[in-house]
Amino acid sequence: MRTLSTVLAAYLVAPLVAQTPFHCGNDELHRVGAPVVREADFPQRVANATETLEDFTRSFNEMDVRGGSGGYVIPVVFHIIHNNGPENITDAQVYDAMRVLNNDFNQLNADWDNVRPEFLDIVANVGIEFRLATRDPQGNCTNGITRTVSPLTNEGAEEMKALISWPRNKYMQVWVAASADGAAGYTFRPGSAQFFPEEDGIVVQHIYLGTVGTGSPSRSRTLTHEVGHWLNLAHTWGNSNNPGLDENCFEDDGVGDTPLTKGWTTCTLNGSSCGSDLDNVENYMEYSYCSKMFTEGQKVRMIAALNNSTAQRNQLWQESNLTATGVNGNATLCAASFISNTREICAGGTVVFTDQSYHNITSRTWSFPGGEPSTSSEPVAVVTYPTGGTYSASLTVSDGAGSLSTTQQDIVVVLSNPGTAPPVTEGFESANQPDDIGWTVVNNDGDNGFGITSTAAYSGTKSLRLVNAASMAGRLDQIVSPTYDMSQATDIVLSFRYAYARRNSTNADQLRVFVSANCGENWSLRSQLFATSDLNTGGIVAGTFVPSTPAQWGYEEVTTIGSSFHVSDMRIRFDFFSDGGNNLYLDDINLNGTTVGLEEFTSYSTEQMRVVPNPASAQADLLLQQERSGRVAIDLLDVTGRLVDAVFSGDLSVGEHRIAVPVIGKPSGVYLVRTTSENGPTGTVRLVVE
Repeated sequence: MRTLSTVLAAYLVAPLVAQTPFHCGNDELHRVGAPVVREADFPQRVANATETLEDFTRSFNEMDVRGGSGGYVIPVVFHIIHNNGPENITDAQVYDAMRVLNNDFNQLNADWDNVRPEFLDIVANVGIEFRLATRDPQGNCTNGITRTVSPLTNEGAEEMKALISWPRNKYMQVWVAASADGAAGYTFRPGSAQFFPEEDGIVVQHIYLGTVGTGSPSRSRTLTHEVGHWLNLAHTWGNSNNPGLDENCFEDDGVGDTPLTKGWTTCTLNGSSCGSDLDNVENYMEYSYCSKMFTEGQKVRMIAALNNSTAQRNQLWQESNLTATGVNGNATLCAASFISNTREICAGGTVVFTDQSYHNITSRTWSFPGGEPSTSSEPVAVVTYPTGGTYSASLTVSDGAGSLSTTQQDIVVVLSNPGTAPPVTEGFESANQPDDIGWTVVNNDGDNGFGITSTAAYSGTKSLRLVNAASMAGRLDQIVSPTYDMSQATDIVLSFRYAYARRNSTNADQLRVFVSANCGENWSLRSQLFATSDLNTGGIVAGTFVPSTPAQWGYEEVTTIGSSFHVSDMRIRFDFFSDGGNNLYLDDINLNGTTVGLEEFTSYSTEQMRVVPNPASAQADLLLQQERSGRVAIDLLDVTGRLVDAVFSGDLSVGEHRIAVPVIGKPSGVYLVRTTSENGPTGTVRLVVE
C-alpha cells in the first residue's frame, strides 16, 4: 500500500511542459523532516494506520456516521512562499484555484458531461466545499492567504514547510512555491500523514494552480488531483506513481468502479488495458491531460477519510471548527487593505488601486490626493497623476454595521515630466540615501542593495556602493535615475566613474548601463563592463574592497544614445549581475545634452583638432593644425553653449599649434572647446575634466 503520494501534473497541454513522474513508497520519505520517519518501526506503524483506515472505509456507511449525507465544509489556508518572484502569485489566482477545486468536487465543472458515455452514470458530486479561512489559529482576521519571503521557495521541501504551518486539524494547508521539490505537486495520504502533523498538507508549484496569473486551464486540475490523494485516493492504477507499467494491472486503487488500468499519460479516450472494456482515462486521478471526473466509488472513499480520525480529517468539518476558522458564513469586516499595480510613474501616468479588504464589504470610499479622480467608490480605481511628487492614498470600507480605514503614505512616486534639464552631474554628495535625490533602488532578493557610502569616492566624500558578497552570485541589483529632459539635445553623452575588484580569478560579475525613452517602461542596453576585463579596477581582493587611490577608479563614457532618446522623460539604469565578486562603487555620473548649434567636428578632422590629455585634470592642450593663416578664436564652453573661458584670440600661421586650455579649478564634467576661424574650418571638440 502506498503511503506517500506525489504527482507529476494532472493536466498538461503538451509534453513540452511535463515533468518526470516521481517514484513512490519509502523513497519519498526524504521529503519529511520529522525524525519519526527514521525510526525503525515507522513503516510498520504506517502500515497499521493505513489498514485501520482501510477497514473503516470498506465498512463505511455515511448514514450510520452522520445520520445524513453531504454538506462537508473544509477550511483552507494558502501559504505563498516566495522570493519576490513570479511565484508570489496574486490573491486572484488563489481565488481562481479555489473556484476550480470547488467546481470539480461538486460536479460544477463545465466539462463533466463530456466524459465517455460509459462513465456518465458514475460521475460523482462529492459534496465537499472548500472555503478560505477568515480566522487564523489565534483567532485573528485573515483572508486565508499568508505570504512568507524565503529562498526556500526554490526547494519546496520540508524546510520550506517548516517556515509556516497551521494546525492540520483546523485547516487544509496548501503551500505554493517556485518548486514543489521537483514535482508539480505532492502530498501525503492519511496513513502516512498521521505521524507528522506539521507537514501535513499539499505543496504545489505556482504554475499548476488556477487558470489565471501564472497558472493555465490545462494545468489547473493539479490541486484537484492532490486533494484526492490528501483524502486517501490512490491513482487509478493503484499504489504506484508510475503509469503505463504492465505490473500496474496487478495493483488496485481500492475503488470498485474504476477499472483496472496500467495508467495513462495521454488522453486516449478509447484506452483499454488490463483486460477492461474501457479505462476511466478521464479520471482526476490519472495523468491523462483530460481529467474531468471522480467516480461514485472514489466519493465514498474520500468521505470515509473525512469521517475517520486518521490524520484528524474528521475534525475539520465539525461546526465548532467552522466557527473557529471563520468559514461558517458569519465572517465580518476585520481588515481594510489595498494594493497598487505600481509605485512609480511619470507625470501623466496612471495607477490602478485594488481593494483587498475583508470580509463582506458593502461600500467603500477612496481618497487620492493629487490624483484624478480624487475620490472613488469602486473596488478597482484607475487614477491619473498629472504632477510630479509623492502621494498617499486612503480607503474606508464598511460592511453595513461598522467601518475601517487605512492610509498608505508615499504609496505613489510621480516623476517629473519634463525632468531635470542637462547638464547633470551627480556625485551623491547631498544625500544619505539614493531616494533622497530621486534614485530608485531595486533589490528583489532582499539582500544587499545599492546605497550611498562615505567609505570611498572618486571626488568629494561620497559615492554609490553595492556591497557584493559571494552569497549574491547569480543575483541582480539595479538602481534607476530620476527623469531628465533631453528633448532639446542633439547629442547625449553619459559618463561615470566606477571601481570594482574580484575575490578570485573566476569571478565574472557584469555592470550594464541601460537608458529609457519612456520613463522606464522600456529599456535599451547601451554599455557593458565585465569583471574579466574592463570592470576590474582593483585586482583580486579577498577581503573588503575599498578603492584607496584614483588609479583604482575607471572611467566610462557612453556616446551611443541616439536621437530616439531625445525625450523629456529619459532615465538611466545601472544593472549589476553578481558572480560573487567584491564591492562595486559608482561616482560622478554626468549626463550632458549638447544644445542645437554645437556640432562636434563640423569642419576640422580628428587629426586637425584634438585635446590632449583627455580626460584632463591639471593641464590640457588643444592641438590645432592650420591649413590657412588668419585670425582664430578659441573658447571653452559648457555643454549648454555658455562661455566658460576665452582661451585664445589672435592670428595663427599655417602649421600645427599647441594652445593651453585652462582646466585647473574647473568642476568635473564635460566641456566643449570651440574654434572659430575667419579663413578656415570651424568646429568643436569635447573635453572631459576630472
